Parts: sequence; structure tokens; C-alpha cells
Amino acid sequence: MAAINPSVFLLTVNGQIEGANFPEYDNLYCKYCFVYGHDWAPTSGLEEGITQITCKGSQSSHKLIWNFPLETTFKSTNPTGWPQLVVSVYGPDVFGNDVVRGYGATHIPFTPGQHTRTIPMFVPEPTWRLQKFTSWLMGRRPEYTDPKVVAQGEGREVTRVRSQGFVTVSFHIITKDMRKLGYDTGPSNTANTPSATSSWSTEEQPFSTQ
Repeated sequence: MAAINPSVFLLTVNGQIEGANFPEYDNLYCKYCFVYGHDWAPTSGLEEGITQITCKGSQSSHKLIWNFPLETTFKSTNPTGWPQLVVSVYGPDVFGNDVVRGYGATHIPFTPGQHTRTIPMFVPEPTWRLQKFTSWLMGRRPEYTDPKVVAQGEGREVTRVRSQGFVTVSFHIITKDMRKLGYDTGPSNTANTPSATSSWSTEEQPFSTQ
């Protein structure tokens, strides 16, 4: 059997984009992608995807449910550039044009186990009132050419934005061989999720890269 390169560790991300809360909007869908450093590379799964369009249910007036699965594995030689999940939500405006309703990003949890993240979303705003009126009239709202800029931060300090909505994502994290390289991200006793905590050590679990 060929041994895995001891200078490389693995990070497996499973979970789902559960849903969103956008009180003012309906019939929305979500795009996602991962942003990571130069020393990282995906080995399996999908780096990006798009959910189905969903509308608010009668039982929860403000809840949009996607339950869209996430599944990917990365390899790296060091934690610098730890992956982030970038999400972008889109939906129709009053004229039926598809426009962005929010951008957001979160780092993939460092600790193995179950985690839930609520991502605050925002949208770029026109600088001038005339630009705002013109964009509304023509159905063309300010958008980022590449949503990955949300995770990079460079140049965002000159962008005017407005908070708008939240997206909830659940993660199940598994790492392998990080301790062999001197990194300890063992399970924490204080859960940052209301649903579950991890009670096992990653290095004691069987791991498959298939």
C-alpha cells in the first residue's frame, strides 16, 4: 500500500447550506464557492455549485430552506490560506430581473466535528443617488465581477455596502495527519453550535480519501 505523503494533511468538509432569512425577498437561490491559499488543492468533491430556487413556506414567513449538500476534500502543507466558503444569494426584482440579494463568507471551521455558521450578508451600494435611481430603473444593481473578492478583502474598504439577510450553513469537519505535522485542532469542549459537539479525536478515526 502506498503511504500518504507525511508532509501533507487533509481537510474534509461535509454539510449543507441550510437556508436563509431575507424578510424582504422571496424566490431566492444561492451560489457557493471555496476560496483557499496557494498551498491548498482540492482532491475530491465540488468547489462550487448552485442551489434550487426556494420560496418562503406558510409555517415560517421569513425562512427560505435549501438544504443543499456540501462535500469536498482539500490537501495542504500548512494552514495558511485556510479555506473559506463564499455564498451569493440571487433573486428577481420587481421587473423580473435576476439581481444579487447578498454576499457573505465564512472560514471553514478549524475544529473537527459538527458546526453551524450564520453568515451575515451584504450588498454593494451605489455611491450617488442618481446611480441608485438609474440602477433601479434599468434593473442593473451593483455586483462584484468575481464573488471571491468577498473572502479576499483587498479593495473592499472603498466599497460602500449595506447589510441584508443571513444564510445558515452546517458543517461536519474531519482532518487527517495535522498532528503529525505539529498542528493540534482537536475537538473543543465548548460547542459553537446548538446541535452537537464532537466527542472523538480526529486522529483516532478511520479516514478514506476515496
